[in-house]
Amino acid sequence: MPFFLTRLLARMTFLRSWVTPVVVAVFVSATAWPLLALAEGWGSEIVQPANYWWWFVVTASTVGYGDFYPESAGGHIVGVYVIVGGIATLTTIFTRLATVLENARGRRMQGAITVDASGHTVLLGYTAGRTERIVDQLLAEDAGQVVVCVWDDVGSHPMPDREVDFVRGELTEREVLERAGVHRARCVLVDARDDNEALAVAVTVDHVTDGAHVVVTLRDMARVSLIQYVDESIRCVQWHTPRMITEELQSPGIAEVYAELMTHGGTNTYSATLPESLGSVRVGDCQTALGRTHGAIVLAARADGELMVNPSWQTELPAGAILYYVAPRRLAPDQIATTLRS
Repeated sequence: MPFFLTRLLARMTFLRSWVTPVVVAVFVSATAWPLLALAEGWGSEIVQPANYWWWFVVTASTVGYGDFYPESAGGHIVGVYVIVGGIATLTTIFTRLATVLENARGRRMQGAITVDASGHTVLLGYTAGRTERIVDQLLAEDAGQVVVCVWDDVGSHPMPDREVDFVRGELTEREVLERAGVHRARCVLVDARDDNEALAVAVTVDHVTDGAHVVVTLRDMARVSLIQYVDESIRCVQWHTPRMITEELQSPGIAEVYAELMTHGGTNTYSATLPESLGSVRVGDCQTALGRTHGAIVLAARADGELMVNPSWQTELPAGAILYYVAPRRLAPDQIATTLRS
């Protein structure tokens, strides 16, 4: 009988499905019962239906609970048959499970998966070292699920040690972007290998995405006008500023604010030293007086060698401390002194 079972399993392996172990278990159970009855007798307690199923489960699983067991030599042979059938069934199950897990891991490593997430962040393009840095910053800021979608020249998952989904294919093909979930994404970063490629990918993204915040990195910011032809809502960020890229992904529009602060002719950032004649001054007094009179906002202060960004309004600044502020124009020290005294 074990030989017959082995041959049966060998012929059924072509099924390669979860049906195989079920069929084997049912076959062994159905054939072992009459055989056990012949060996032990139909009046034996172990043969009773209410007891047989329990004995079969604990024996086939090789647990061997011991409350029921065959006493005759023939019954022992049937028990061996059940054990062999159970081992064969469990082996088939574990083999099938290992195959499923290995296939799933292989698909993940090869970028062949389809992401079913929504409200996530998709990074289109990969540059060794740079993309890892962007991903780490996003994960550190709890940006949610991140998907990295790359060209076919990246052979396997470049960041298998991170909780990042990986999709591989032609980034200008709709099917590839949909596998990455671009049409359900919250943010999409186009971080291509050059500006021409960035423009081509942005065109495809614009046709696939549904209201996502799209950010495109450019080497030459003069190309912004070309990107704007695709969609005016697309934000462009200098390729060489990874930190600003992640901030724009997390806080849409912040890159434009930074650009405005660094543009001559508009509101700008300045620094000024508090005159010695003022003595110590509270940050709150600086915010109130300078804001009301000059439209200035204190961003940071440096005192005793320590830089304080967005300091508390209760912080006391000693004479000689440096203020960093945003204002329409630079304020002279005497203007600051006069304003704070009034």
